[in-house]
Amino acid sequence: MDHRLLGRSGLSVSAIGLGCMGMSEFYGPSDDAQSLATLAAALDLGVNFLDTADMYGVGHNERLLGRFLAGRRDEVVLATKFGNVRGPNGERLGVSGTPDYVRKACDASLARLGIDTIDLYYQHRVDPATPIEETVGAMKGLVEAGKVRFLGLSECSVATLRRAHAVHPITAVQIEYSLWSREPEAGMLDACRELGVAFVAYSPLGRSFLTGTVTSPDSLAADDFRRANPRFSGAALQQNLQLTQQLAALAATKGATSAQLALAWLLNKQDHVVPIPGTRRIKYLQENVAATAIRLTGAEIAALDALFAPEKVAGTRYPEAGMAMVGL
Repeated sequence: MDHRLLGRSGLSVSAIGLGCMGMSEFYGPSDDAQSLATLAAALDLGVNFLDTADMYGVGHNERLLGRFLAGRRDEVVLATKFGNVRGPNGERLGVSGTPDYVRKACDASLARLGIDTIDLYYQHRVDPATPIEETVGAMKGLVEAGKVRFLGLSECSVATLRRAHAVHPITAVQIEYSLWSREPEAGMLDACRELGVAFVAYSPLGRSFLTGTVTSPDSLAADDFRRANPRFSGAALQQNLQLTQQLAALAATKGATSAQLALAWLLNKQDHVVPIPGTRRIKYLQENVAATAIRLTGAEIAALDALFAPEKVAGTRYPEAGMAMVGL
């Protein structure tokens, strides 16, 4: 397994990490035994970078990771997040970055995970009502208290990153980035490189769309988040399917799957990007890890850039309410 450094932290992580969200929520039913087996397989394959958040499954995902980490804590670089507030029944209660909430959320995450220190602690969404300096100031306090090692931001703007970094070094920024979500190329990737910040790409397979396995909303579970995602329905879906068909054809020329080519594009294009594809199945985990061995030429990268030029992708990556909370 190739490794990459997380910014200037000195943390060495596998070139591909594992997003754990789907093991608890958003993509239909899950099975804890299957998820735990996949987590074990990940470490056996050299994947040491695990990503969770307190809101995934309303705490279930962190508790699941806590079960897994018992006895294997030293093998894992663990990232979790706070900021998306949910009630006990899963109701959405908004976003909070107040200092008091930051401290309480961290203590709750540590308890669910059953650990003493979080390796990388992200603000999941920027709180528009709380200055980022106050939020990061409280996060800095967690570092000083030994509860957190390094800090991150998720779905922030370049301006917010710079303000946060002035309060305390930011180790990583996590934003959706894939062939069909190219927004980070408009300044964020360059800013991260300038500041020595790692860029963690979530949903690098377009929430499975780039794998070619999702061709209709009818193939998704009734409670699957993607049913409400504009890119997965109507005319937008049909336009986007034309892109994945061409991606599959290009992948075949490399003896790879569509998923592997999509991940290889990220890995070959930017050396400070760490994709964290999510899966709860060992076979997909193995497929994703194999992408680290694929080498692309400049011409191949350019061809994929052109195929998935932003104007060719139809639909936003979140419904309207979700889009209002990114890039703040």
